[in-house]
Amino acid sequence: MSHRPPNPSGRVTSAKIVIAGGFGVGKTTLVGSVSEITPLTTEAIMTSAGVGVDDTRQVPGKTTTTVAMDFGRISIDRDLILYLFGTPGQTRFWFMWDELVRGAIGAVVLVDTRRLADCFAAIDFFEHRRLPYLVAINCFDGMQYHDPQDVRDALAISSDVPVVACDARNRESTKHVLISLVEYVLTMRRTRAVAPA
Repeated sequence: MSHRPPNPSGRVTSAKIVIAGGFGVGKTTLVGSVSEITPLTTEAIMTSAGVGVDDTRQVPGKTTTTVAMDFGRISIDRDLILYLFGTPGQTRFWFMWDELVRGAIGAVVLVDTRRLADCFAAIDFFEHRRLPYLVAINCFDGMQYHDPQDVRDALAISSDVPVVACDARNRESTKHVLISLVEYVLTMRRTRAVAPA
């Protein structure tokens, strides 16, 4: 059994992460798979009012949808806690995104390679606000694997933006995505700190 050394400062750092992406891509699943608390979800049953508005052809078994946000928490280390805020995917709920990203250090844009166009709005949103983000390719059962570089090229994003594969249902996989985002944000901040004014 390994023992961690005590945290000399006794301080705990917390950070806010936003989980975004298109409708039905797995945002609620991602938050739920990794959260160490029972996640708060605002899932509502999809009704006939959404017919013709929400495209469920690629997610035929989907019966609920997030109407406000998902919330979860994970302790990455003894002195780092991440608070996760999942956004709703449909365009009619995008007015909430400005509030959800307030105070966030970065974002995960979750993508389904069958519907890459669905994540363009999230990427544009974070780039416009200069909020660091990474792209996480959600690998579902039976999904064809796509090389991260091919996805980067298809999305036309900068070469420094991380693109990683994950399984939103798997805690360790999702945790790896969050750690990758935190490392990317820290690297960006260090680079800005040493850059000449």
